[in-house]
Amino acid sequence: MGRIDIELFATLDLVGQAPGGPGEDPLGFPYGGWMAPLADEVTGAQIAAAYEGTDALLLGRRTHEIFSAYWPRQAGEFGELFNTIPKYVASRGRPDLSWAGSAQLGPDLAAGVRELRDRHERIKVVGSLNLVQTLLREKLFDGIDLWVHPIMLGAGKKVFDGGTVPTNITLLQPPASSPKGTVYLRYGLAEGTPATGDMSAGD
Repeated sequence: MGRIDIELFATLDLVGQAPGGPGEDPLGFPYGGWMAPLADEVTGAQIAAAYEGTDALLLGRRTHEIFSAYWPRQAGEFGELFNTIPKYVASRGRPDLSWAGSAQLGPDLAAGVRELRDRHERIKVVGSLNLVQTLLREKLFDGIDLWVHPIMLGAGKKVFDGGTVPTNITLLQPPASSPKGTVYLRYGLAEGTPATGDMSAGD
């Protein structure tokens, strides 16, 4: 069965909206492109490594629109990857599927995700914060790659914004920091739900 990993880029106050550029989500959000000044070679290498072996993308409608307007004109490692692997769009509407390799998931998201796991080995969810909330709520993921950047915006969509339910996760590798202060955290979904205890029991 294939693996679904969610790739998330967040500020310290966990805003994940429009990290890549000012044109991603300009309506009501003045900080589009907040990630660019914090990019460095270490973070870039971590992101490249996270995508090794990826054979499909699972995207929300808006992220698919952004990607399909940008990546078909790009070369390089990510351009070649994104333009050649299948792209699946989770949308209740009628998304533009003209980007080569794009297909729309059916209305039953859980069934569609199960089918993707049967068809692909490594599926990446990029951006798509509305879709991410559904995947978190339904536990339709296997891992989370989270890059936390050393800024706070105080406004914008959060990466964990109404989709979380009590869930155990496990740290898959030690946290790693970059020269500009970004911290890379790699988590996996674990069984069960969070336990509770009494910190004063030993007093």
